[in-house]
Amino acid sequence: MRGAGEPLTVEPLALRGVARGEVAVDIKAVGVCHSDLHLVAGDWPVDEPLVGGHEASGIVTEVGDGVDDVQVGDHVVLSWFVACRRCRNCLSGKAWLCTNTNAVANRLPDGSTATTTLDDEPVWPFLGLGAFAERVVVPAAAAVVVPDELPFEIGALIGCSVTTGIGAVTSTAKVPYGASAVVFGCGGIGQSIILGLQLAGADPIIAIDLDPRRRAQAENLGATATLDGSDPNLVATVQEMTEGGADYVFEAIGRTSTIEQCPPMLRAGGVAVLAGMTAIGARASIDPFDLADQGKSILGCNYGSSVPAVDFPRIARLYLSGRLPLDALIGRTRPLGEVNTALEDLRAATGLRTVLIP
Repeated sequence: MRGAGEPLTVEPLALRGVARGEVAVDIKAVGVCHSDLHLVAGDWPVDEPLVGGHEASGIVTEVGDGVDDVQVGDHVVLSWFVACRRCRNCLSGKAWLCTNTNAVANRLPDGSTATTTLDDEPVWPFLGLGAFAERVVVPAAAAVVVPDELPFEIGALIGCSVTTGIGAVTSTAKVPYGASAVVFGCGGIGQSIILGLQLAGADPIIAIDLDPRRRAQAENLGATATLDGSDPNLVATVQEMTEGGADYVFEAIGRTSTIEQCPPMLRAGGVAVLAGMTAIGARASIDPFDLADQGKSILGCNYGSSVPAVDFPRIARLYLSGRLPLDALIGRTRPLGEVNTALEDLRAATGLRTVLIP
């Protein structure tokens, strides 16, 4: 990425060897996520040039000094949020709220990058990974070992959308058995939320999307009902279907207009969970009296409140046991060189997840 709003370019770059505490990974699959769309659209200002991509899996090819929990040949899923493990949030078990990570600044933990142009200009890795590439150098903590039998395409999705969606249900909201739930947006995260609600035993599960194909997919994944997001009476319809409002409403788009509809869809004591990421600086209007009077809550959800070293292998085992049909989330695969076409597909908000194969 050399400029916001411009197509990504495919270029040869230089990648240094591993330093202490790092590993090199050959990328085998990388998902195209809405965060990547925010990036190229300029919604999230970044230093340029930059390599996009953060939802990836691959094979470890080199290990630096001081690394003893990852070995050459290990199959890994990459985590885009490497916590410092020392700040107050990390020490209290909330690593997803780490205040010292450099990942969100698109840097390695020491503030550097392992990638340069052939003229030695620094090229920054998106979220510390820069996974739209054939090979990356990342902190060992970012490479989570998973079973070899896990397909790389599935591993890539576990690296972001699946963990975010399932974690939004099981870790952020802690949805109890039998709770009613609404899912706003049936893209990759929304579909993963539906799978998480299935695991939790929620009922009913109402999925909302503009695209009829995504609504059909939501039903295939376990939604008990679907609604067209363009319905002007959407809030009233949800209230009627849930006998006064849902226990939980999950927003998986990152759009202020849908965020504003979440609290009115809740019953007294209900919880809205914001799992979709908006552009930086976006503002939404809410009725604070309704929140206070009815005891409603709004929860922010970053990465599904997950601990990747624990949650990635756990989700992988659920998939391999047949309890999580994650294959159904993949729409198509494309070669890495078709990244711009994949981003256009995502911008159109239709279909399923695209996975790039370097």
